[in-house]
Amino acid sequence: ALMRAPPRIGNTQIRRSLAVLASAAVPNVQLPSGLVNQTPLIQSLPLSALTGCNVLLKMDALQPSGSFKDRGMAFMCATLQARGVTDLVSSSGGNAGLAASAAGRKLGMRVRVIVPETTKKIMLDKIKAEGADVEVHGANWNAADERARQLVAESDAAAYVPPYEDPLLWEGHSSIIDELAAAGAKPDAIVLSVGGGGLLCGVITGLRRHGWDSVRVLTAETDGAACLARALEAGAPVRLDGITSIATSLGALQASETAVRLAQEHPTTACTVTDAEAVSACISLLDDHRVLVEPACGAALALLYSERRRGALAHFKGKTVVVIVCGGGGVNAEILDQWKRHVLGEHPGGG
Repeated sequence: ALMRAPPRIGNTQIRRSLAVLASAAVPNVQLPSGLVNQTPLIQSLPLSALTGCNVLLKMDALQPSGSFKDRGMAFMCATLQARGVTDLVSSSGGNAGLAASAAGRKLGMRVRVIVPETTKKIMLDKIKAEGADVEVHGANWNAADERARQLVAESDAAAYVPPYEDPLLWEGHSSIIDELAAAGAKPDAIVLSVGGGGLLCGVITGLRRHGWDSVRVLTAETDGAACLARALEAGAPVRLDGITSIATSLGALQASETAVRLAQEHPTTACTVTDAEAVSACISLLDDHRVLVEPACGAALALLYSERRRGALAHFKGKTVVVIVCGGGGVNAEILDQWKRHVLGEHPGGG
């Protein structure tokens, strides 16, 4: 019998196999079982066609609580529990508080969430549904945060869970890069949204662990919440006078000092978009991929969907770009219609 030549293996396949082998030698973050999903990495044909890049979407909107924050919160809460903590206290009425509540419930820990009077009803309902004790306190986040820290000081078994400023959170978030490495999907660039900078810290932590120091990070913020862009311009963290953006989940007045330092050290491009571009991107993602996200997540997607902002990716034509679809729990069909009306001037159900 004639010997058949083995099938030819393409360069892309070889690179992917080598990447998987290399990733196996890197110790990955051990996330607690059952608390975090390994999220899909899907190619976006619509965004690839718009940008000329090979666009992959890391779908962290599909985490149990609806956002990437489950990664960091699960890792932090499990670590605190192993240290003897039984009582978690959060001052976030947003996605961080929701993620802390979800992780605490599954770990069998008590969770108390202190929120300001401005907290959205949709988030209050979701946090309560996770079994957390919710206390509404103060006119703003600072007042709620002060109360949360006071409760922690009164109890030996309690620990304060910050929304984005803690190495345990960053370690958990870095698991996103572990999953890209395991899939053999080393990108040329990663696009992500920045609020306080927790996701950014986690991503750069993961990139460093895997030796992916050449992967450029493009950060996205809305104009009315651009604390990282302002900090990089100034060369140091800058405190904003206030948040004037609809993307309230990006609403940190000052970026994490670590986030600013890492963005200065790692190849990083800070970009800003308008609220209208962020909301339009949410609508486009829903149309293209049937997933509903907050404008905080829409900011990253707007770098690709917005014709005005797409130039930021001109250098990556023909290359692979991963967009972290970070999600957000503070949205439903009714809220999306409100954004359409207030931000885009559209009537519900269409233009």
